[in-house]
Amino acid sequence: MYEHSSTHPADTTSPADRTAPMTRHPQSPFRRTVWRTALPAVAAAGISVAGFTGFAHGSDVGSATTGGHFATATELSHDSSARTVRATGTGSVRQAAAADFPTWGTRWVVHATADAGSPAVGMINKTAPGQDRITADYQVDTGLKVCEGSSCSTFMAHLTGPVSGFLSVVAVDIPQDRLPGVPVQGGGGQPQPQPGGSREEMLNRAATWLTANNGAQVPYSQAKVWKDGYRQDCSGYVSMALGLPTPGTNTVGLATNRGITRPISVGELKPGDLLIDASGDNNTRHVVIFEKWNNDAHSSYTAYEQRGDHGTDHRTLTYGLPGGDAEFKPYRPVKFGD
Repeated sequence: MYEHSSTHPADTTSPADRTAPMTRHPQSPFRRTVWRTALPAVAAAGISVAGFTGFAHGSDVGSATTGGHFATATELSHDSSARTVRATGTGSVRQAAAADFPTWGTRWVVHATADAGSPAVGMINKTAPGQDRITADYQVDTGLKVCEGSSCSTFMAHLTGPVSGFLSVVAVDIPQDRLPGVPVQGGGGQPQPQPGGSREEMLNRAATWLTANNGAQVPYSQAKVWKDGYRQDCSGYVSMALGLPTPGTNTVGLATNRGITRPISVGELKPGDLLIDASGDNNTRHVVIFEKWNNDAHSSYTAYEQRGDHGTDHRTLTYGLPGGDAEFKPYRPVKFGD
């Protein structure tokens, strides 16, 4: 979601299954109970124990070890039809009040955004299982299922302490798959646009970030949201302009969710349409808002974008055009109705 160039760092989101370094850790009483009751059923169903493990544990340098076991990378399960075991009672787990919650296990990675592929900004329970309690002000349904042991969740919590960032709710020692009593904001699952709205209104919203920072552009950030609640990266910016739920969907979602956009040809581009590079990884993806052609030859256009090392910009681009970056494809927001 940065400027599409050799220097742009990253789109902070990824739709694909991911792998994350993990370390083994003592399980909570709740999870030990579930394993004792679940494993026989799992074995009978022919599901391997390995299929239930792994997520968002990390180490500072190299491969972490705990209790003599080397950390291993384990692929996350994002299959909504996968068989999972989830307890419905409270068991021996403490129910946290308000926005303060207990955690379990060790070395849970806190991410810059509500995406397990985004950069790490800290760690929970770095030296001992369950040593940290977390506070959260909202949570995001990413639409991507994450499992660790017997627990699964699609939610990531926005932490206000002890580290600021996003943590999978799987790391929280509660029986639910989401934080009780904590507001849910729009995420990367299936965000839907607000109905109606004109191209002019979209471009006017896009222009507001050029001067929203006390007369200057909104700075770029993968980890922060602006005063209006939207992420300060390229897809958060476009989500703001489109009026999508805060904190905004991701670049891949803008390209693939047919409730948001549909593919068009370059020759069909109109003000408010998008040019999106949704391929590659979080170092290459980017999205810009088309405003107008600069000449009759259609050799360049003016666009709005939120780019790395600068922030909000309004400039001439050639992404998606002959001689420009061919990875960019044109899309039309469906809210325009044409």
